[in-house]
Amino acid sequence: MTKFSKLQIRLHWLTLVLIAVTYAAMELRGWFPKDSNAYLAMRATHYNAGVFVWLLMFFRLGLKHKYKDPNIVPQPPRWQMYTAKLMHIALYAIFLALPMLGIALMAYGGKSWSLLGFTISPFVTADGGVKTTIKDIHEILANAGYFLIAFHAAAALFHHYIQKDNTLLRMMPNKKAQ
Repeated sequence: MTKFSKLQIRLHWLTLVLIAVTYAAMELRGWFPKDSNAYLAMRATHYNAGVFVWLLMFFRLGLKHKYKDPNIVPQPPRWQMYTAKLMHIALYAIFLALPMLGIALMAYGGKSWSLLGFTISPFVTADGGVKTTIKDIHEILANAGYFLIAFHAAAALFHHYIQKDNTLLRMMPNKKAQ
């Protein structure tokens, strides 16, 4: 096998799009007055896209265990393989944790929120101190996510253009890997 499965490839890129939508909605909501329709739409988009990222990450994790990763040709040094494994663990951990923290943030803030038009009510007693702690962790991990995504993309480009191996091609749709 020289490439990831078509499903893995599609879900990888769909996850990227949904993460971009989640981040964009978070950043763009600050452009609008609080409680305006545009602000509320950005907030709902952030929540919904985040939940979809969470679901996709679980599905992708299952596929990662079902299918063996295709070999990188030529094989990179052992330290790069180890670093790549750590990077993937960090990416999965962050994008599984962020939506859970977001949901907990809403719950401990005593706020109801909408998931695909269904109202989700708080399921714990509101607690401002816990909410603040969760918010801080959520924001730190979200900011770390920017750097992990950038490093992940830079590593793929490094492998493609500098090391000239098939790392990037294994995840590209409709491209032949070496």
